[in-house]
Amino acid sequence: MNAPLAIGIGTLAAALAIGVAASTISSEAVYSGVGPNFLPWVVAAMLAISGVLLIREALTGGFRNREEPSGAAHGYWPGFVWVSVAVLVTAALITRIGFILSCTLCFVLAVRGFKAAEGRLDLGVRAWLVDAAVGFAIAAPVFWMFTQLLGLNLPGLTSTGWI
Repeated sequence: MNAPLAIGIGTLAAALAIGVAASTISSEAVYSGVGPNFLPWVVAAMLAISGVLLIREALTGGFRNREEPSGAAHGYWPGFVWVSVAVLVTAALITRIGFILSCTLCFVLAVRGFKAAEGRLDLGVRAWLVDAAVGFAIAAPVFWMFTQLLGLNLPGLTSTGWI
C-alpha cells in the first residue's frame, strides 16, 4: 500500500470514528436549532469527503503535479518539544487558570517552537509580551463567543463569565 492511499484510508477511518462519537451526543437543539452534535457531524462529513477524494487520487495515479516539498528533510525536534509542552501545559492548567490564560500560554509556547524551527527563536522579554498579547487577543474573543453568545461552559478564571 502506498502512502497516499494509506492517508486516504486513515482520513476515512477518522471520519467514521468521529461520526460514531457524534451519534452518541444528544441532538437536542440548544441554540438557533443547532444541537451540540452539529459540529462533530460537519467535521465527520468533511473528513469523509476528503478521505474519498484522497483515495480516488491515490488510485488514479497519485499526486501527479505535486511540487517537491520545501523545508528540511527531517523534523525539527526542539520545535516539536516546544509545541508539545504548549499543548500539555494547556491541558494541565485549563481548569486552574481558565480558558483565556491557558490558551494564551499555549500560543506563546507554540510560537516559540515555530519560530525556533525557522531559526528565529527570540527569548527576549519583548517577544514573550508581544506573543502573549496576540494570544490573549485571539483567546479572549473565542472564550466570550462560546460562553456569552453560544451559552457553552468553558473554564474561566472567575465566576463572572468574562475572564
